Amino acid sequence: MSESVAVPASTAPAAPGTAATATTIVEPFFDPVTATVTYVVHSGRGSVCAIVDPVLDYDPKSGRTTTESADRVIAFVREYALSVQWLLETHAHADHLSAAPYLKQQLGGKIAIGEHIRHVQGVFRAVFNVGATLAADGSEFDHLFKDEERFEVGPLAARAMHVPGHTPADLAYQIGDAVFVGDTLFMPDVGSARCDFPGGDAHTLYRSVRKLLEMPGETRLFMCHDYPPESRGPSFETTVNAQRCGNIHLNDGVTEDAFVQMRTTRDSTLAMPNLILPSIQVNIRAGRMPEPEDNGVRYLKIPLNAL
Repeated sequence: MSESVAVPASTAPAAPGTAATATTIVEPFFDPVTATVTYVVHSGRGSVCAIVDPVLDYDPKSGRTTTESADRVIAFVREYALSVQWLLETHAHADHLSAAPYLKQQLGGKIAIGEHIRHVQGVFRAVFNVGATLAADGSEFDHLFKDEERFEVGPLAARAMHVPGHTPADLAYQIGDAVFVGDTLFMPDVGSARCDFPGGDAHTLYRSVRKLLEMPGETRLFMCHDYPPESRGPSFETTVNAQRCGNIHLNDGVTEDAFVQMRTTRDSTLAMPNLILPSIQVNIRAGRMPEPEDNGVRYLKIPLNAL
């Protein structure tokens, strides 16, 4: 079952261009099945909000989808009378299916991702042999962000930052004083994400992380996942300073060459994520399922000996 964990409103200075009275409030919903955190980002009751990286529950044993995780988000949005402006994906996830279309149907908002999703679509269109139904031009999404593109979440100034390395299309979103880093970073005691997916690159990830860690030290960073050691429970908020001082893979004392050697060696030992095959073919379509076949049933493909 997903759980919501309240994060206090920030007392840090607002980002440039943010209304002086607006505070970035972050409400996380942690899904222990996929270790994914969905965020609702807003500036108070009755305000506009964005939803970041929403999760659709999927049972790979039965092929059934449910909306328990997304319904918790919906309940929160309605309880606080929020208006959904954006449904933001940091990348095409390989570990969970996106609930963005369901949330859009229930709450409205635009589904957005980085413009480099076209590259990821092109790679996996061939893997899944879906050229006839996937244009690979990003048109499945309502908006494709460019690097450093500015936007707003109500009174909160926001920008999209291209941070490739885990995949070629990863984005981080800065909304007010909060940054949602996707899979560029994990909590300091967990480290970094793998770089061995198609188009991933450890050198590139290192440089993307340094871009994030050049931000002011008090900047709040919110992780997309947490895989905690046994000594603690799930945690997903940290700061630039904490990462620079303590990230076990990417602190200030780690050189690019040392990181690449560690990451490459580590990635060679990792199994594929349990949900990569169903997740990718859905998420490159902005979370939309394949069309039903003539019997009314939708089917996901499992390519044999292709990855």
